[in-house]
Amino acid sequence: MAKVIASSVRKGNVLDIDGRLYVVLTAQNFHPGKGTPVTQIDMRRISDGVKVSERWKTTEQVERAVVEDINFQYLYEDGEGFHFMNPETYDQVVASVDMVGDDKAYLIEGMTVILSIHEGNPIALQLPRHATFEVVETEPVTKGQTASSSYKPAMLSNGVRTNVPPHIEAGTRIVVLTEDGSYVERAKN
Repeated sequence: MAKVIASSVRKGNVLDIDGRLYVVLTAQNFHPGKGTPVTQIDMRRISDGVKVSERWKTTEQVERAVVEDINFQYLYEDGEGFHFMNPETYDQVVASVDMVGDDKAYLIEGMTVILSIHEGNPIALQLPRHATFEVVETEPVTKGQTASSSYKPAMLSNGVRTNVPPHIEAGTRIVVLTEDGSYVERAKN
């Protein structure tokens, strides 16, 4: 265990609170005009999947659990869960549907992710920052609409809805942020 100040906690970190492990889903620092700055942390208890919220002073100490962050390659999903392989040792681990959560929409076979391993079990998943998907459905280009004016809704091949610039058409491959599914750029390949 390592003690760290609350303001340094980030998404994907694992905290030990009263002997139970929690994976951080979101961490925000608030600095009000008056009063003490605080850190709001939303977490999921690893043992049973219950989501909790905690608020600490930004300088308060919290226990960060010792976990190994290891690169794994995503293989496939089945009834057992999500299967990943360590490309160096060829060891395979299975992550539960609860642990992967909403990130499953961005998993692509062969994608390299970082799994946080605690006592041999995967407890948190960190996706690459960007992923490429094809636009399967969007509105046609409207004449006179400029690229800077607005975005239009689009459906991606992974089932996620996002907004894209007017010049993007169905069939175009785009790069999105895995954090929130937002458009980054047209794919170069």
